[in-house]
Amino acid sequence: MAEVEKKLEGKVAIVTGAGSSGPGVGTGKAISILLAREGAKVILVDKFQDRAQETLDLIRSEGGEATIVVADLGQIPECQRIVDEAVAIYGGVDILINNAAMSSSTSLLDTTPELYQQMLAINLTAPFMLSKAAIPEIIKRGGGSVIFITSIAALRGQGGAKGSAAYSASKGGLHGLMTDIAAVYGPLGVRVNCVAPGMINTPMRAGVLAKSGLDVETLNKALAKRTSLGIEGTAWDIAKSTLFLVGPDGSYITSVLLPVDAGVTQRMG
Repeated sequence: MAEVEKKLEGKVAIVTGAGSSGPGVGTGKAISILLAREGAKVILVDKFQDRAQETLDLIRSEGGEATIVVADLGQIPECQRIVDEAVAIYGGVDILINNAAMSSSTSLLDTTPELYQQMLAINLTAPFMLSKAAIPEIIKRGGGSVIFITSIAALRGQGGAKGSAAYSASKGGLHGLMTDIAAVYGPLGVRVNCVAPGMINTPMRAGVLAKSGLDVETLNKALAKRTSLGIEGTAWDIAKSTLFLVGPDGSYITSVLLPVDAGVTQRMG
């Protein structure tokens, strides 16, 4: 029986936030695993070695190839170093997944300048600088793909007393960044898209909800009911959508903002 060809064989991918911030599977871990399953060599970027190690161990247990790069994305020079290491280790870059993020349920009036700057540094400036460093390498390889993992928080208000003004602003900035660089670098073979998760049950979201003082499981069920399908998603839903966009099946798609949200953004209630 002929072996099934892997869709990303020979490709090199950088995934930021490749570890999970708590028990379970976050989007970065799920994306990294699916890319490796399809043959990509994955640079696992995370601020914490132990988090990335869990992802690395899972990939290697399945026969995949990956390398950890520990980096603080709040430091701009780190972005160029990550790309340089990918080139040194694997010879180039084909795919960049800007997944790492920080989140905070803080209202506009309660947001300090320090929190605002920190949110922009991780959620917007780092993806900007990583794209700036990676796109020339992607062009050298004949083209490739850049993905920004954003959020439906940039598409609709979350309601309630707090909101998340800085987080929503940082994620909305990625939509504008996508639109510009997709237009400029598309003729050179670079496709750029956004994936906007909805009610996704991840370790990061569990941590944010836990700080609210409410029962996380009860709150998850309530959030799931707000979707058109009445269910909540997992990190694997985001990973599968990302894999589609970066792979050959998405080769004619660029400058698209894809909500992966079970229809929650189209509901009025």
